[in-house]
Amino acid sequence: MTNNLLPLATDNLAHLAGAVAIVVAGLATLALVAVLHLLRRRDREAAQREIAELARLQAETAGRLDAMATLLAGGQADLHRAVNERLDSVTHHLSQSMSTTRQQTAESLARLGERLAVIDGAQKNITDLASQVTSLQSVLSNKQQRGAFGQARMEIIVRDSLPKDCYQFQFTLSNRCRPDCAIFLPDQCPLIIDAKFPLEAVTAFREAKADDERKQAAARVRLDVARHVADIADKYLIPGETQDLALMFVPSESVYADLHDSFDDLLQKAFRSRVVIVSPSLLMLAVQVIQSIQKDARMREAADRIQAEVGHLMDDLKRLYERVLRLQQHFGQANEDVRQILISAEKVEKRGTRIKDVEFDDAEEPASNVIPAPVARKLTTGD
Repeated sequence: MTNNLLPLATDNLAHLAGAVAIVVAGLATLALVAVLHLLRRRDREAAQREIAELARLQAETAGRLDAMATLLAGGQADLHRAVNERLDSVTHHLSQSMSTTRQQTAESLARLGERLAVIDGAQKNITDLASQVTSLQSVLSNKQQRGAFGQARMEIIVRDSLPKDCYQFQFTLSNRCRPDCAIFLPDQCPLIIDAKFPLEAVTAFREAKADDERKQAAARVRLDVARHVADIADKYLIPGETQDLALMFVPSESVYADLHDSFDDLLQKAFRSRVVIVSPSLLMLAVQVIQSIQKDARMREAADRIQAEVGHLMDDLKRLYERVLRLQQHFGQANEDVRQILISAEKVEKRGTRIKDVEFDDAEEPASNVIPAPVARKLTTGD
């Protein structure tokens, strides 16, 4: 728009200058006609006066026209300069606006790239999680793989909390049965943990939609879990050899929650059979309690040795105290000897000063002021 204003203003000024030239030419023609007319009617002197007046008017008109032309030229220059300044300002603002827009666009694209990278990472994590869930479903659908999965989770929990000599996997009992894990308590009677759980009935119960299907699945859950609890009680609860309780490990918190919410009577029946159904978190808690029991037992076993060691420590402290007292006496005697030596050195210095200055007293100092040399004291073996 500013580029179009400059040619338009220049054209207007050119037209105005042409009009001024036409006016000047017309005035000159009128002046010439008037002169000819006056030469015909008046005398020569009057004509000359008129010519002089016309010449003066023509000169004034020419001066005014020149001033007007100069003013128009200045106005044209000012207009041209203003148009150029406006054009430069608009160009500068346009350049700044384009630079700011370009920078903002680059920042927006960078943020968009970061968001896309985050979205790609999240999508990758979701894909990995979906594959893990699929693999977990395949594991849980296979009975042998599900048993290995529960065994692995149980072993991880036990290994992370107990020392190696406090447990054993696939321990063989006197009846030739081999439980999944046996944790040895201070009385050497193992606590048995079974990691196998009948998941098919629970899965059918969770997937049932109709009431009849749900009732049938619930009955199957009670039957399968009760049978498994009875097997654990018959195989792993041996009087005098194992603990009075056994643990049945459920490797899923959600499955345990379903059992607790919908089959509380089944949990109570299992407890009455001396089989406790535990989830991973409850197994962790039980293992921590067992760890505390074993630590207390070791502390009780070591109580006599600790008491004997404390007695020896007290004897050592007593001997140390006696030796510190003897050392303190030695330091006191050494300080006294040093004090006597300093007194003797001071007297020797005074006597040497008098000898140097040839100043002798007539009366000698009494012999009682002489300090006897310290007698060396024999140290005993204890010192």
